[in-house]
Amino acid sequence: MPHPAAVTLTVVQGQLEKTEFAFEERTTCLIGRARDCHPRLPDDEHHRTVSRHHCLLDINPPDACVRDFGSRNGTYLNDQKIGQREEGHTPEQGAATTFREHRLTDGDELRIGSTVFRVTIRGEQLAPAVVRCVSCGREESAELNARAGDHLCAVYLARHEATGHEVALKVMLPRVAANQVARTRFLREVLVTQELRHPHIATLHDAGFANGTFYLTTEFCTGGSLDRLHTLRGDRGQIPEAVRLYAQALEGLEHAHARSVVHRDISPSNILLHRDAGGRLTAKVSDFGIAKAFDLAGLSGLTRAGATAGKPSFVPRQQVVDFRRATPAMDLWSLAASLYWTLTGHVPRDFPAGQDPWLAVLRAPAVPIRERAPHVPRALAEVIDHALTEEPRIGFETSADLRRALLAAL
Repeated sequence: MPHPAAVTLTVVQGQLEKTEFAFEERTTCLIGRARDCHPRLPDDEHHRTVSRHHCLLDINPPDACVRDFGSRNGTYLNDQKIGQREEGHTPEQGAATTFREHRLTDGDELRIGSTVFRVTIRGEQLAPAVVRCVSCGREESAELNARAGDHLCAVYLARHEATGHEVALKVMLPRVAANQVARTRFLREVLVTQELRHPHIATLHDAGFANGTFYLTTEFCTGGSLDRLHTLRGDRGQIPEAVRLYAQALEGLEHAHARSVVHRDISPSNILLHRDAGGRLTAKVSDFGIAKAFDLAGLSGLTRAGATAGKPSFVPRQQVVDFRRATPAMDLWSLAASLYWTLTGHVPRDFPAGQDPWLAVLRAPAVPIRERAPHVPRALAEVIDHALTEEPRIGFETSADLRRALLAAL
């Protein structure tokens, strides 16, 4: 039986010599002296040239990338400097410079201060897929398309021939060539979420692979998504309606979390709305397990700009520190961030132009909501601000607790 793909970092020089860090699944991690780094270098006089958050690793075995975070003394890949802030610049000024990602290959050496890591990659690194656009038929590189920021999916309204029911048909193009193992892993993981049946979760009907694309059919929600419902943004008269819809989404999350399913990518675009005959809206959380399934199957390609790692506007710092250990509390932070956006028209953090957005997630706490929108009632603001706490832990740990607190604040 073949071994799973893996990326291993072995310390071949430095105080931690012979220590190994092995990764067999999709994750992000930080190298530096801070407590939340893994690998963490000692915080002593021998490592003063290493920044607290020195660089970011984005790993999706057998692929891996590294990016410097504007460190004081630079990161070196095979003795070539790949990032360093300018002489005399503060860490904040260094953070304002975004350094590009560098793909790691088997045998590479990564030097940070006096510590040298040797990269070992098990498993064949996959080439970018050539895909055919489902709309126009044009062939192009999926990875190039992804790095340009385009979405590699399309959603259609379809009708089931046998039942006559309307469904949403989502077609997704993998960023790398999909072999049989990858297809099997993706479909197996997605079908786990097919068991999630709840009034506030958009039902997954079917999933499959055909003509080089993956497809899903899900419940069709007639009201679009929360990110398109602009009437809720910043309108004091709509605050009770917004809280009611997000409380419903929390009921859906509670059902999923009780079954050990974490969404990982909650945002206003993933909360759909269904409008009944009387015009009343109902919220339904969508796309459970899709990002995770793509990651586990190795289909998402690399780059933190991708949606599979979450959107930086709605991601807690814990999800950047260790993406693989997704917890229900991370979903709750993302939902609170989504409600914040709905009520204010702004995301909770400031993302200065030119600054690495993922470094901003690590260092910038949420701005108190009433500084953005003074009209938000104080009691509700206190709940949202607490939900967006990240240190020492995320404010709310269960969906039920956050839902009760939001409704009590109205």
